[in-house]
Amino acid sequence: MTAAENVCYTLINVPMDSEPPSEISLKNDLEKGDVKLKTEALKKVIIMILNGEKLPGLLMTIIRFVLPLQDHTIKKLLLVFWEIVPKTTPDGRLLQEMILVCDAYRKDLQHPNEFIRGSTLRFLCKLKEAELLEPLMPAIRACLEHRHSYVRRNAVLAIYTIYRNFEHLIPDAPELIHDFLVNEKDASCKRNAFMMLIHADQDRALDYLSTCIDQVQTFGDILQLVIVELIYKVCHANPSERARFIRCIYNLLQSSSPAVKYEAAGTLVTLSSAPTAIKAAAQCYIDLIIKESDNNVKLIVLDRLIELKEHPSHERVLQDLVMDILRVLSTPDLEVRKKTLQLALDLVSSRNVEELVIVLKKEVIKTNNVTEHEDTDKYRQLLVRTLHSCSVRFPDMAANVIPVLMEFLSDNNEAAAADVLEFVREAIQRFDNLRPLIVEKMLEVFHAIKSVKIYRGALWILGEYCSTKEDIQSVMTEVRRSLGEIPIVESEIKKEAGELKPEEEVSVGPAQKLVTEMGTYATQSALSSSRPAKKEEDRPPLRGFLLDGDFFVAASLATTLTKIALRYVSLVQEKKKQNSFNAEAMLLMATILHLGKSSLPKKPITDDDVDRISLCLKVLSECSPLMNDIFNKECRQSLSHMLSAKLEEEKLSQKKESEKRNVTIQPDDPISFMQLTAKNEMSSKEDQFQLSLLAAMGNTQRKEAADPLASKLNKVTQLTGFSDPVYAEAYVHVNQYDIVLDVLVVNQTSDTLQNCTLELATLGDLKLVEKPSPLTLAPHDFANIKANVKVASTENGIIFGNVVYDVSGAASDRNCVVLSDIHIDIMDYIQPASCTDAEFRQMWAEFEWENKVTVNTNIIDLNEYLQHILKSTNMKCLTPEKALSGYCGFMAANLYARSIFGEDALANVSIEKPIHLGPEAPVTGHIRIRAKSQGMALSLGDKINLSQKKTSL
Repeated sequence: MTAAENVCYTLINVPMDSEPPSEISLKNDLEKGDVKLKTEALKKVIIMILNGEKLPGLLMTIIRFVLPLQDHTIKKLLLVFWEIVPKTTPDGRLLQEMILVCDAYRKDLQHPNEFIRGSTLRFLCKLKEAELLEPLMPAIRACLEHRHSYVRRNAVLAIYTIYRNFEHLIPDAPELIHDFLVNEKDASCKRNAFMMLIHADQDRALDYLSTCIDQVQTFGDILQLVIVELIYKVCHANPSERARFIRCIYNLLQSSSPAVKYEAAGTLVTLSSAPTAIKAAAQCYIDLIIKESDNNVKLIVLDRLIELKEHPSHERVLQDLVMDILRVLSTPDLEVRKKTLQLALDLVSSRNVEELVIVLKKEVIKTNNVTEHEDTDKYRQLLVRTLHSCSVRFPDMAANVIPVLMEFLSDNNEAAAADVLEFVREAIQRFDNLRPLIVEKMLEVFHAIKSVKIYRGALWILGEYCSTKEDIQSVMTEVRRSLGEIPIVESEIKKEAGELKPEEEVSVGPAQKLVTEMGTYATQSALSSSRPAKKEEDRPPLRGFLLDGDFFVAASLATTLTKIALRYVSLVQEKKKQNSFNAEAMLLMATILHLGKSSLPKKPITDDDVDRISLCLKVLSECSPLMNDIFNKECRQSLSHMLSAKLEEEKLSQKKESEKRNVTIQPDDPISFMQLTAKNEMSSKEDQFQLSLLAAMGNTQRKEAADPLASKLNKVTQLTGFSDPVYAEAYVHVNQYDIVLDVLVVNQTSDTLQNCTLELATLGDLKLVEKPSPLTLAPHDFANIKANVKVASTENGIIFGNVVYDVSGAASDRNCVVLSDIHIDIMDYIQPASCTDAEFRQMWAEFEWENKVTVNTNIIDLNEYLQHILKSTNMKCLTPEKALSGYCGFMAANLYARSIFGEDALANVSIEKPIHLGPEAPVTGHIRIRAKSQGMALSLGDKINLSQKKTSL
């Protein structure tokens, strides 16, 4: 057995740079040195044995000169030494010297110091030799009655392990421990004793629990946890016992220990699906989330609540607890808030939507007053999106939500304001009855909008949805107010000339008072710094955008003015008023064009914007019915199409989600009646405790895919050739944060290979946890060696190395077989994920590493190539299905994935079908990958390069 397969009790850090000492010097130190020297020598011996050295000559020296010492450090080290030293001869018989060791430990079990007794009992749990334990049994039994709890609890553990491994040494152990448990007062001793009874004799454990089931709340938390485990196991194996113990589980939900409450809630859910049980468990989970300060605990318990929601019958119970779930929003952590809001949104119904909206509105208002926390803006965005979803699903709520949210259009945080604007745009299109309210609120906040992007959106909404004469006049007034004095160029030049004189006159006074050597310069600098500040202060928002050179907003304004002017003409019959309004709109456009062509703005107007404004001027001067139709009807239709497509997509994804959750039972499925089910069938359900233990140990057994290619054999890598003296192959088992290499080593020679060692090294963000132990391989023998490798980030890693060995009886140097490299596949760490278009664009702009991969494939269909890339990279396509459907010779799609380490990976696929090369021509184009880390971008690029071509099976 290798070190990795042995049960490991003791981990020792070994400095790798130290030179191993010789056996003679160690012997000398152990014989003649003082206590300090003997301690150091013993440490070195332990390290050498752990590294595979055999030191048989030192065994008797240690028994004679070190074992009799009473020093506590040496006694501790000796316990480690006896644990790892070989205790048998090559033919499996116990070494004679061990009788002396056994006698020494019999004395230690009767030692007056309780620490020495307790640590010796712990050491006995690790012994696997019955001959050594047999003489110690009376002393171990006697330790059960020791005055100190440390000795008693370790005596229970020792008895349990001995009973489990060698039942014949102590056949009456369950009875002995049951009697001990009845009379014991210490919590830790009771816990160990009860734990032993659960595993050794469950009936006795149940008898004991029945006698004290009413006092369970008064027990210590460590004992309560074990009781929860017992109840779960008993009810899991024998469901008829549920009624007997369910009251006890209910009581444990009130325990003062968070761990007990968590386990009790989890057990209650698995034992009963009654609404009262689910409600009690969910309430317990919510209390835990609120009271626990650790964010990781909050996230884990939230996941349990989300799991509960997945069950259709439990969802209705949780809907009544939405308000309690929202109490979790008091946590400042963004991830916790995100999950909570998502859960609340999934559970919202017409019964509780009103209360939910009130709470969310309060939270939004709170974020307005808090500025110090960096996540406040992101949290506000989350709240806005949640309210948006609520209003779309429950239109009655929109009227309450909109006035509060529209205050945020003037917010400094553009992202939150953009979310509000998107919501307002959808609401004004969907809900006709809310249009007057939204237009009124929009006109109120219009002047305060600070961001040019939000300003453009607000202009569009006002231009599209102002339908009355009064509203149109108000929009024109607001635009004039926001543009300032016109014509802009003349007024700006006058300002320059007109403001210069008074300022110079004003600054003459102070200049005379501050007569210094450099007085004139001081006056000039004061003048130049004060003027722009004053100008910035007085400048209206739209004028400010234009003078900064942002003329895209001018093109948007021109479209808005054209729409409202055309609508005004249709509403007002008087020719004079019609012409007056049109002339005003045209004057505004002309003055903006004039400003764009002048040298006043920081950047001149672009040709596109000039064309757009000129087109709008032409439309207003001609007023043709066709243009009227395009501006006032077709714009709105295109928005309507976009929103309905988006809604359809959301409904489709919800439908898929609900189909996943609904457990469908086929007409010919067998019905299982609990009363008629055999015991062994009942226990075929998964044991939660066993599953969580396996998950903690990294041994989660994933369900293998039905495809034979996805089986274990697919992950076997051949490391050496068939003609090499040592043949090796490795199975790469990937857990979340570590990789286990299971290497099969076969001796293909007729010689015995001694000290056969697997030496490994890693490249990339991988780290070898332990050095595999040397083996001795008989002729044509084989062995399995396991090695653990830790993974720190998502990038392609390489493990390389060799197998070195000595040939028995040969005088030559060590032989070496070089192994081929093992490439760790990045796909084991990448999972498909989704994000909004805005988030994708933001990340695309932020990420500094880009890898451009040229498409080189034999696939001739665009959609087929995209599906192939999605399958081979584990990414998710964010571009909706509708946008990709149809055929036009080219395709662009955005892909997104996230690694288990929280790293994001973005990709943009731009591909086309070269029609001029005929129908059989392969797809061409580029894939651009962006990531925060270089390793991620390069690894994903390599993966795409390797898997671009479709292999014909």
